[in-house]
Amino acid sequence: MQNISVVATRIAAAQLSGLRRTRTVVAAPPFTGLLTPGGSEYQSYAVGAVPGTAITDLGDSLAVLGPAFAPRPVRFELVDEASPGAAEALLAAGLRETGRYPLLTVDTADVLRPPTPEGAVVRVLATRQDAAEAQAVAATAFGSPMSDDDPSPPGEPVDGGGVLATMDGRAVAAAFWTAVADGVTEIAGVATLPEYRNRGLGALVTAAAVEAARDLAGASLAWLTPGGEGADRIYRRVGFAPVATAVHLTG
Repeated sequence: MQNISVVATRIAAAQLSGLRRTRTVVAAPPFTGLLTPGGSEYQSYAVGAVPGTAITDLGDSLAVLGPAFAPRPVRFELVDEASPGAAEALLAAGLRETGRYPLLTVDTADVLRPPTPEGAVVRVLATRQDAAEAQAVAATAFGSPMSDDDPSPPGEPVDGGGVLATMDGRAVAAAFWTAVADGVTEIAGVATLPEYRNRGLGALVTAAAVEAARDLAGASLAWLTPGGEGADRIYRRVGFAPVATAVHLTG
């Protein structure tokens, strides 16, 4: 097993490289803001500008990021081991920690595909309608409002994509992978409609998203951060294991 800081730095560097292809980039050394104008607040955050480098001096980064994020607060999503000292410096500057999560990874060749529940079918998002159905599943599962904008049709897999599970023709679960850089992708937005939970669908779409990112976009390492113990158990069931720590802060 590689040193934790090496794996963490690889993930953080790939996250920065991959997301800057599709986000509005705000340079604010020692951080980089990655914003999605018009998207949810969780689609905009700052990360370490030079993964693998300790951060103790914030410089004028908060003054630069504040107006860029306004009217929403500045958010940070950091891989703790890739930006040592950053969380402590931000807390000392008055920001608030909103979450600390295990960062789990899996070699995409080793992901474990669980049995498919009877009546379920999983497919990679290929049309605008697929994207709309996946977006609707995620909005319902997370209790968030639906966007008024029509979703874009899926693009090139290397720039990210998703999978959708249906049961008896109804869209019931979805998962997404982010832009692939250095063979690394994040699995995000794993969602199952409330009435279809505890049937193995979350594990199924998670594994399917990893496989699709591997087969269609060349991903060799997938990572994610579970939002709770239940999600953590699901992800470990398909082969994910903890290697680092993700820290989220806002202010």
